[in-house]
Amino acid sequence: MKLPASIDFVERGWLSANMVLLGGDLRGPLVVDTGYVTHAPQTLALVAQHLAREGHEAPRAVLNTHLHSDHCGGNGALQARHGSPVWMPPGEFEAAKAWDESRLSFDDTGQRCARFVPHKQLLPGQQIEHGPCRWDVHAAPGHDPASVILFEPRQGILISADALWEKGFGIVFPELAPGSALGAAFTEVEQTLDLIQALQPALVLPGHGAQFTETRTALMEARSRLAYFRSDPIRHALHAAKALVMYHLLEWRERSWEALGTWLETTPVQQRLRALAGASNESMDAQAWARGLVESLCKSGQLQADAQTVRLKQQT
Repeated sequence: MKLPASIDFVERGWLSANMVLLGGDLRGPLVVDTGYVTHAPQTLALVAQHLAREGHEAPRAVLNTHLHSDHCGGNGALQARHGSPVWMPPGEFEAAKAWDESRLSFDDTGQRCARFVPHKQLLPGQQIEHGPCRWDVHAAPGHDPASVILFEPRQGILISADALWEKGFGIVFPELAPGSALGAAFTEVEQTLDLIQALQPALVLPGHGAQFTETRTALMEARSRLAYFRSDPIRHALHAAKALVMYHLLEWRERSWEALGTWLETTPVQQRLRALAGASNESMDAQAWARGLVESLCKSGQLQADAQTVRLKQQT
């Protein structure tokens, strides 16, 4: 299945989530997710190209599937240039409106996001009429408690964000929250996979990775991954710790051992992950925790390290 000509799917790698540009409406396009803050100039350029093609001066709105830094980092730049209203799920709406960083995820994960002002809540059960399409908003908790997915039933197109990728799904962040019961959030992941299976999308536009049509295969892969994490939730904690280190290195490209250890020691989610993995402050300090994570990522071919620095492995 091919995307309609009015829809642009921009695959952007892992530092910035994919972006979907929904055109074909006289009010201007909808921009779904906007990447990481360091890629804001690229986001502006991509939106400008779409606007020029569609013959509009500004987007109708920016939509966020959820409020993780790799999905909303370009919101502020688009607001500054175009005055774009932001529509987002209700979970962190008030926190974003007040820019209460104690209730947003950016400090907790050691990531960054430029400030923006949300205007409207994306409520599950809502329908968004846009050009020839009608996008149904569905709650999709698991990766994030307030995450939503968007489904166009007439064409069978699903914007799945981090609820389903071709090879799995995003970190289950509720599992890492303070005081959470280990393994409890995996039920929400399963329920969201059940929802996607019931929708039977013909084409999936994920938050990371390429678009795909083999939804049944992707769901089987995701369920297998979920069963693996459920069998031992500590596996998920270690996976999350390594994934967040990789994300940090995607932003910085290279870090000294001291800087990486300091980041791990001062990032709340990494402190909790170290505790979940059974490493108390007495038995394993941040530097030892860093070395264990880096050694694992080096063995898998994702990082390189020497006595002074840790860096992304150069792809040949």
